This record gives sequence, C-alpha cells and structure tokens, in this order.
Amino acid sequence: MNSPTSKLALPFDHLEAHAHLSKIDKRLAGLIERVGEFQFKLDECESVYESLLEAITHQSIAGKAAQVIFARIVALGTDGRCPTPQELLLVRKPKLRKAGLSRAKVAAVRDLAQKTIDGIVPTIEAAEKMSDQELVDRLISVRGIGAWTVEMFLIFRLGRPDVLPIHDYGVQKGWAITYRKKYIPKPKDLLKFGERWRPYRTVASWYMWRAVHLAGPAARKIKKAKPARPRARVKKHTIVKKRTAIGKRSGD
Repeated sequence: MNSPTSKLALPFDHLEAHAHLSKIDKRLAGLIERVGEFQFKLDECESVYESLLEAITHQSIAGKAAQVIFARIVALGTDGRCPTPQELLLVRKPKLRKAGLSRAKVAAVRDLAQKTIDGIVPTIEAAEKMSDQELVDRLISVRGIGAWTVEMFLIFRLGRPDVLPIHDYGVQKGWAITYRKKYIPKPKDLLKFGERWRPYRTVASWYMWRAVHLAGPAARKIKKAKPARPRARVKKHTIVKKRTAIGKRSGD
C-alpha cells in the first residue's frame, strides 16, 4: 500500500493510529482491513483566511458549481492569487453577487476579511500553535462559520489527529453501517462512543466516511431515527371524573 500523498506531512503517525484503533475496536479493525491504509491529503491553502473563504463559498452548493464560484472569487485578486482581505473589502457587493455569492455569503466573506485584518482570524503559523477548542471558539465568531466548518479545517488543513465531527452526516451514517445499526446516532451518543477512539478520532472519522463509500446504494437504508411520540397528557379533571364514576359503581 502507498503512503499518504501530500506536500504537507501529517503531524502524526498514521500507522500508529491504525494499530491503536485496530487494537481497541474489532469492528473498526475489520473496516481498516477492508479499506486499507489511511490515505489522507492535506489542503494546501496558504492561510486560515483563504481556507475559510473557500469553505464559505462551498456551503450548500454542489462540488463543481462551488469550484467555479470560488475560481471567480480568486480571479478578483491580483496576479491570479486569492484576493487579500484588504482587496476583498474593496470589491463592491454587486460584483461579489455576480461572481455567484448569495447575499448571506457576501456578508460572511466580508466579515471574514475584516476579522482577518483585526487579527481575530489567526495566521496559519499562529493557528498551528493553538488548541482545537481555541480555534473553534475563535473562528465561529466569523459570520457563516460554524463548528463543523472549523472541524473540517482542523482535519483537512491542520491534520489534527483527534477531531470527531459529531454532526457530520457521513460520519454518523458510517458509524451506523460499521456497527450494524438501523438508524444514525444522535450527536451526543456518537460523542460518547467516540471516546474509545482517542487520540485518533480524526482517523476513525475518515474510516466512517469510507464505510459509506463501501456500502454504496445500501447506505441509503440508514435513516434518521424517528422522534419519540410524546405521551398523551391526561387532563386532571378527566381523572377526577373517572374516580367519581368508579366510586358510584362501588357504592362509595
């Protein structure tokens, strides 16, 4: 098997992760055996700003269409490079809309640019020294950026080994497939279960995505659990009437 290919090296030993996860989780061990070695290529965006700019562009849009829109945004910079935060703020809103961004995304990318200038969005060098939670807390202050987006940044740009995106539908569905469940788990249940995968929850998550791929069309059978029906509330006066009727029948 080939080693993970990327100009950026992973900051952890993927073979050690294989061994650890295989030892503590038999079902995951079987999945690792079927899928093969952890093949993981890190994103090579030069900055946190650029990575998040691309993430905002891709939100709720199919891959190819999002790539086209992001290419238009990149073309707004000089010399074919992604526009700097300062350059982006100088672009008029109608031009950003014409590039394919919705009004909400225009507001989001402008907020990202301003918060990068203000230092709230760190440099890539500063981000590498921050903890996962510090980055989540810092970056979700940007309009349009939620915890999931930051988790994807932690995984695919920084290569953090212990990130578990509990709200990711692919990870949820992969878990249900791997552990032979009919329904996807609730985020809190997945979080609790995932404690066994520490300190390589990123690697385990990647294999959950692979499980969905391996399952093919069969993955569609996994559904969200049906919400429990609320118990019918019995009105207090109804109970009193029933007790009165019982008393009359018994001669009380």
